[in-house]
Amino acid sequence: MLNDTTTPTRLLATRRSGRPRDMIAPGPDAAQLDAILAIAARTPDHGKLAPWRFVVVPGDRRDDLARVITSAYLAERPQAARLEIDALDQFARQAPALVVILSSPRPDSHIPMWEQELSAGAVCMNLLHAAHAMGFVGGWLTGWAAYSDAVRDAFGASPERVAGFMFIGSPSKTIEERQRPESSNIVSIWGSQKG
Repeated sequence: MLNDTTTPTRLLATRRSGRPRDMIAPGPDAAQLDAILAIAARTPDHGKLAPWRFVVVPGDRRDDLARVITSAYLAERPQAARLEIDALDQFARQAPALVVILSSPRPDSHIPMWEQELSAGAVCMNLLHAAHAMGFVGGWLTGWAAYSDAVRDAFGASPERVAGFMFIGSPSKTIEERQRPESSNIVSIWGSQKG
């Protein structure tokens, strides 16, 4: 049994999400990114469906992704302000590495869709843990682009959905701890009365 003094426990306890806009080089090289994705794929997956997949967006394709995102946004909101467009344009260019994780459910399977979607969330979390274990910082973003069918169509097709834009790099500054929920507010014992 692990305790608070073991290295794996400390590693899990020190993982923090980084802001992709604050990430700098170095990011993972090709071999490191392959290892991160292999570790991410070691996730709970009822039925062994792999109801998710990874799309790596190389650095030399970030401008293309920025065009996809801004074009999709303008098609939906032609009166968008310049600041909105600039923010979306920069979204695609953040951090040294970007992996888009798609929830790729199998509607033909007897495995409930909810379990398949939970597996997609778990693969995202595993990716963040793997990046942290390799000395990088990761950030899981969604935002407007994750819910746009036009953006999703650049990577896949319905019933797929963007589970997250996973940015990986090195922190440019110390990542501060954020407030976490108190255990007493989120943990209960079944059958006991809570105050």
